[in-house]
Amino acid sequence: MKIGIVGIGGQGETLARRLAQLGHEVSVSNSRGPGSMVALAAEIGVTPVPVVEAARTSEVVVISIPTKAVPDLPQGLFASVPESVIVVDTCNYHPELRDGSIEAIDRGMLESEWVAQQLGRSVIKAFNNIFATSLSDKGTPPGTIGRVALSVAGDQSKAKTTVLHLIDDVGFDPVDAGGLDESWRQQTGAPAYCGDLEINALRRALAEAEYSQVSECRVREEARIRKTTAAEKAQGGTSS
Repeated sequence: MKIGIVGIGGQGETLARRLAQLGHEVSVSNSRGPGSMVALAAEIGVTPVPVVEAARTSEVVVISIPTKAVPDLPQGLFASVPESVIVVDTCNYHPELRDGSIEAIDRGMLESEWVAQQLGRSVIKAFNNIFATSLSDKGTPPGTIGRVALSVAGDQSKAKTTVLHLIDDVGFDPVDAGGLDESWRQQTGAPAYCGDLEINALRRALAEAEYSQVSECRVREEARIRKTTAAEKAQGGTSS
């Protein structure tokens, strides 16, 4: 399968590496251009391309950039891209840590609905509720006891099925979390967020999430990340 990754930070690079290892034809892109990724691309076996090419020559396009950067993508990026092309949103909104305030989200619009609005394209929410280190290190074969599970939310049944299969392929039990309007259940700070849960525990976590606590959960998680990052810097380490 031809897969384009837009954004080559921790999550984007990890996905690119894993998918290339599985034999997919992976292209990577970022805001700095193909020349900034030549060495990395050669190392992990992918092709560096401009953002527009990643979007227009792929069957699956993974958007893995800071939420605030979504409006900065090339205008009309998906305007001439066939509807059959699947767009995956891995973004998490971090207003205090990274993104600043995005008024529509702060007023209650779901993160992935806002991303879809900016792109002019429906998206599948996936890979946002696992840290890059866990995505890299914790994949196991199907049937493994305690296999970590990942949830997927989206409105396009065929596209969602494809992403669920990709999750299984990279080593995690796939869980259908419902439509895009249920994607808040796997957002920052929710019970399903980055807990490396096995399949039944993940399903319970998704069910236990409360919409009224979305903003509060995000604030708590950002505070936790700030505290962890500060402690790691004091010890000479780096944050995941």
